[in-house]
Amino acid sequence: MLAEFTTLPLQFDTALAGELFLLGRILFGATLAFMGLNHFMDLETMAGYAEFKGLPAPAFSVIASGAVLVLGGLGVAAGAFPVVAAGGLAVFLLASAVTMHDFWSVDDPEERQNEMTSFLKNVYGAGAALALLAVGGTAWPYAVGVGLF
Repeated sequence: MLAEFTTLPLQFDTALAGELFLLGRILFGATLAFMGLNHFMDLETMAGYAEFKGLPAPAFSVIASGAVLVLGGLGVAAGAFPVVAAGGLAVFLLASAVTMHDFWSVDDPEERQNEMTSFLKNVYGAGAALALLAVGGTAWPYAVGVGLF
């Protein structure tokens, strides 16, 4: 016999749940926003890497991805437009994992390990963004509280 699963509404009424959720949002969002700032501060190097990986319009791709990371990260941290912020981050992180960190096509063992580490970071980041997306339509504690949904 299979176990039945029921869906419970998201609750933050246990001790420190809201504060821990806020801390998690800040750690996740601020880290991604900082990574996005690096796209702008090291545009030339990152555009060269994007070109090496075969992305079209590498400089534009770096600027656009930096904007997604900064805006999405700040949106998650502040609780502003959480569905758009978390959804954008999830899509970006999954797409960049596959396009930019294709460790399976790298011959050099050290470079392959570096690409695999970056790939896995993007995948677990996408997992966190998807979890936040799943609760994006609910009221978040300590959130700005603006959104489309």
